Amino acid sequence: MKPASDAACGVICSHSIGARLSKKLAIVTMLVLGLLSWGSWASIGMMISQRNAEDVARRCALFAEILELEAKAGGEAAVLSRLRSDAPMRGDARLEVWLADGRLLHADPMPSSLAHSKHVKTHEFSVVAAGLPGGGLRSRYAVDFSHDAQMGRRWAWVMALVTLAAGGMVAAGAFWHVRAALRPLGELTAQTRGISPRQLDRRLSLADPAEELLPWIEQFNALMERLERAYSQLEAFNADVAHELRTPLATLIGETEVALSRERSNEVLRETLVSNLEEMQRLSAMVNDMLFLAQADRGAVARRGQPVSLAALAAQVVEFHEAALEDSGLALRIEGDAVVPVDEPLFKRALSNLLGNATRYADHGSTVVVRISAELAQTAEQVQVVVQNKGRSIAPQQLPRLFDRFFRGDDSRCCPEEQHHGLGLAIVAAIARMHAGRTVAESDAGLTRVGFTLATR
Repeated sequence: MKPASDAACGVICSHSIGARLSKKLAIVTMLVLGLLSWGSWASIGMMISQRNAEDVARRCALFAEILELEAKAGGEAAVLSRLRSDAPMRGDARLEVWLADGRLLHADPMPSSLAHSKHVKTHEFSVVAAGLPGGGLRSRYAVDFSHDAQMGRRWAWVMALVTLAAGGMVAAGAFWHVRAALRPLGELTAQTRGISPRQLDRRLSLADPAEELLPWIEQFNALMERLERAYSQLEAFNADVAHELRTPLATLIGETEVALSRERSNEVLRETLVSNLEEMQRLSAMVNDMLFLAQADRGAVARRGQPVSLAALAAQVVEFHEAALEDSGLALRIEGDAVVPVDEPLFKRALSNLLGNATRYADHGSTVVVRISAELAQTAEQVQVVVQNKGRSIAPQQLPRLFDRFFRGDDSRCCPEEQHHGLGLAIVAAIARMHAGRTVAESDAGLTRVGFTLATR
């Protein structure tokens, strides 16, 4: 059984970008404000502590000056009298005074706050008093700063509350702004939802697209362009396949039904079987070609062997077509050569298809030329193989479709009685791609040049 969490959210749990970003911004804001507040609180605490220490030292200096004057004026009695009269004014502080011989001269009453406080600062100082026994006094002054500590705690709580409030406000504001900023994604989602196999021409667009979304929109629209072309090609391919298979199947069914309609002689049945075998061989060749093209579309790569002379391979292919060339009254010439590592069977197949096309469409008595050249290729790292024949030119609008599957040009150009399933040049294009090359098609002034390029490595 799947865990409850998987069952609740599916294979992949989703999350809200707005909520996650808001949470992170709130946390960062609180951390920054918290650090700043702590730094401010610590700095203020140090300044207050330093101010209190200076205040205690200043008071002690004042006490020392007063006691020294009283000692000069009236001796021990005057000092004691002054200490007792000023005691009520010292509030939460306590002053203790000892004579030089260690006897306690005076001690203020212990304030209750001072007795239980954890924030007491004590300062000891000496007083030079020539009129007293021993010539001086030893004093200790203690002050309670609980009020300042309480103010510091209140300030810390205020800063903490401000930090939390700021984090909450940032989270709310960020969530609102992120939701507003991500609203175009909702529009794109709605537009994407409206795309269907019957509406592949739709494209994504925004009235005011963000810079971050533009690359995504452009890539998606480019993907839809490719998908639309592929879907159109697939529909056309399916229709062409159905059309191409219908004729031989109808022929097979018709001839078989006629043969079974009444008693036939062995000779007639043999002729029917031979005719059916030809149709089935044609179907088998078509299926094999379609399987080869499917492999090429899946990214199959040619298996290159050792470098070989392309002119020598072309001569072998020409030898296979000699009978057809002779029947058509055609001469053939091979021009140029290149030594390139290729998949020999695939190269021969592509060149054989080109020669078959040239033989069908060339004028009687003309010369077919197989031209192998590196200079005519787009780059120095490719070799071009072109078959040229003289005959009726191909219309310019048909040249881009010449290598499409099941495409046939004007049947009036040549031999309308012959049946060809229209995959020969598509196979040439596939073999060119498998060799990291491209197709070539030119036709003007009665000369047609059709071929392909091959990468040299």
